[in-house]
Amino acid sequence: MYRIPALSAKLEHVSSFWMSVFTALMGFLVYSSMYSFRKPFASATFEGEDFLGLDLKVWLILAQTLGYMASKFYGIKMISELKDQGRAWLIVGLISVSWLALLGFALLPTPLNILCFVLNGFPLGLIWGIVFHYMEGRRFTEMMGSMLAASFVFSSGLVKSVGTFFMQNWGIGEFWMPFTTGALFFPLLLGGVFLLNHTPAPSAEDIKMRSPRPPMDKEGRKRLFRKFRPGILMLILVYMMLTGLRDLRDNFVVEIWQGMNVEVAPELLTQTEIPITLFLLVLMSCLVLIKSNKKAFFLNHWIILSGFALAILSTLGLQLNWVNPFLWMVLVGTGVYMAYIPFNSLLFDRMIATFRYAGNVGFLMYLVDSFGYLGSSMVMVFKQFGGFENLSWLNFYIGTLLLFMCLSLVLMTGSFIYFQKKLKRQKGTPSFQISFPHA
Repeated sequence: MYRIPALSAKLEHVSSFWMSVFTALMGFLVYSSMYSFRKPFASATFEGEDFLGLDLKVWLILAQTLGYMASKFYGIKMISELKDQGRAWLIVGLISVSWLALLGFALLPTPLNILCFVLNGFPLGLIWGIVFHYMEGRRFTEMMGSMLAASFVFSSGLVKSVGTFFMQNWGIGEFWMPFTTGALFFPLLLGGVFLLNHTPAPSAEDIKMRSPRPPMDKEGRKRLFRKFRPGILMLILVYMMLTGLRDLRDNFVVEIWQGMNVEVAPELLTQTEIPITLFLLVLMSCLVLIKSNKKAFFLNHWIILSGFALAILSTLGLQLNWVNPFLWMVLVGTGVYMAYIPFNSLLFDRMIATFRYAGNVGFLMYLVDSFGYLGSSMVMVFKQFGGFENLSWLNFYIGTLLLFMCLSLVLMTGSFIYFQKKLKRQKGTPSFQISFPHA
């Protein structure tokens, strides 16, 4: 994709902080725009539409999650081997395919249009890794990663509000609404990608502070996994449960509100996400002030554990009528995302830097993400075919949240202890003892 020489030169000579602010804002814009192709359909209920005795919306969520999960498994290889050339066109091409799939969903009859959501989900699952590739291994990665993570908290509510507005005020049908929402955001996507592609490569200072981030081949990925296997496995299990909870809230937020007898206005789907976005953006960005990779890595563990506690306590407060529905949605969303967001780059970026290992975040993120969406699919299947199909989405969400958060507390504590011991055993070993060939 064409670059403006004057802008590229300016970004290469501005301070690392202001360059990072620019990259963070463009990443936020690109990923927020991506959500307009992924989540608007969740604001529709498709009432009366079913296939084989199952609501059409459930089929659509399962189909999109299947495509998204498949892309995450594919991304373990693709994103870990990603190079700088062609990233911008790759983003635009993948999202264009996803948009065309939404057109197919509007045009084709049920159940053929369900397959379009598999095609819609697969390309979108690769976007995060490509966007974060511009950001990792830098002095201000936390700030940029926080903006990127905040985008999917805020934009999920925003695009569903836009979708609801289209249906309620413009008379756009539920089947055409997802494609129309994507059309609205496509120009913003193109502008964001064009500007993001002007981000310069990491400086020598960035590499010194955060370790090299070369592409990883198959043997390199195996060595990294074997080196930290117990810790990574515990983190995978935690992330599977977090992704399941996050997707339940994200996909069935309308049904959860209805379960609390709250009328769902378009602005409500955004109002709850704004305070969550602002709080998490400030919280996670503050980690950039911590220069010690070790301290920041273990502080991420404490933030995740605190998120578990907040989600559990706020849910108990709702059941005891100490917390009203709006406050509960804000608090439980904050707690879940306090735990979820560090997994999306920040935890692994500091982990690699702490152990001075020449790998990249893309591999670790897509490894846990692939199993995360497998976990999300399992939760959906369990709800529909495990004898809970008549249980309301609100009660299912509350029960699942309490169970998963308690289990995750135990596993995350185990991860904390494992990495503490691992670091003590490694103390005194040479830095960057393993280097990976460029793919």
